[in-house]
Amino acid sequence: MNLIDTHTHLFSSQFDDDRHLIVQNAIDKGVSKMLLPNINSQTIDAMHKLCADFPTHCFPMMGLHPCDIKENYLEELQIVKSYLDKGSYVAVGEIGIDLYWDKDTLDIQKEAFRQQLIWAKEYDLPVAIHIRESFDEVFEIIEEVNDDHLRGVFHCFTGNEAQAKKAIELGFMLGVGGVVTFKNSGLDKTLKNLDLNHLILETDSPYLAPTPHRGQRNESSFLPLIAQKLAEIYEINVEEVAKVTSHNANTLFKL
Repeated sequence: MNLIDTHTHLFSSQFDDDRHLIVQNAIDKGVSKMLLPNINSQTIDAMHKLCADFPTHCFPMMGLHPCDIKENYLEELQIVKSYLDKGSYVAVGEIGIDLYWDKDTLDIQKEAFRQQLIWAKEYDLPVAIHIRESFDEVFEIIEEVNDDHLRGVFHCFTGNEAQAKKAIELGFMLGVGGVVTFKNSGLDKTLKNLDLNHLILETDSPYLAPTPHRGQRNESSFLPLIAQKLAEIYEINVEEVAKVTSHNANTLFKL
C-alpha cells in the first residue's frame, strides 16, 4: 500500500527526541511521501533539514501560518517570498485564516492570505489552506483572486456538505485527517456524499491523532487508520483508497 501524508509537521519540537524513527515508522507502514507545511521563519531550517535527511520521502512547503501572523507579519512574508524565489517547494502553505485563536488579527490575516495566494499563482504552486471558524472569510478571498492558476487543498476539512461542494467547485481538494475517525464528528456522513476523487489524506501531525490514538501525539504512521476509515465509508478496499488518494496528491502537488 502506497500512501501520501499531504500535511504533517514532523519537523516540530514534539519530535525532537525521535524524529528519524517516526519518519522511518511511517515509511515502514506504507507512507511513502510526507509533505511538510511551514509555520513561520523559525521553523524553516528544521523543515529543510528533515527534507535533506529524507530527500525521497519528505517534501517542503513554504508559507506563513495564520496563527503566526503578528505585528511583524510583513517581515515574515518577505522571508517567505525570499525562499519561494530561490527554493524548490511543493506548495505554498500552511496559509489561511484562523478565527478560533485570535479574531483581532483578522484584517492582517486576510492581507497575508491574499498575498500568499497571489504568490502561489505566480509560482504555479498549489496552496495548503488552514480554515478554522473562517469558511466565509476564506471563500470571499479565494473568489476574489481565483482563476485557472489557483489550486490547492482545504487542509483538515471538517466543514459541512455545502462547504465541501463549494470548495470543490472552486477547484480545490479536501484534506481528510484523523477527525473522520472520531465517533461524533459527522464528517463520515458528509464525505459519503462526495466523490473520493476530491480527497487527499493527511495527519496534521503532531495534532488530531485518529482513533484509537486520539489525544496522543499524532504521527504519519497513523495514516493507514484514516485510509481504513475511508474504505469503510465508501465500502471499498483500503488499497483502492490508497490508489485514488495518492493519485490525487501526486497530481495536485506534482510529486
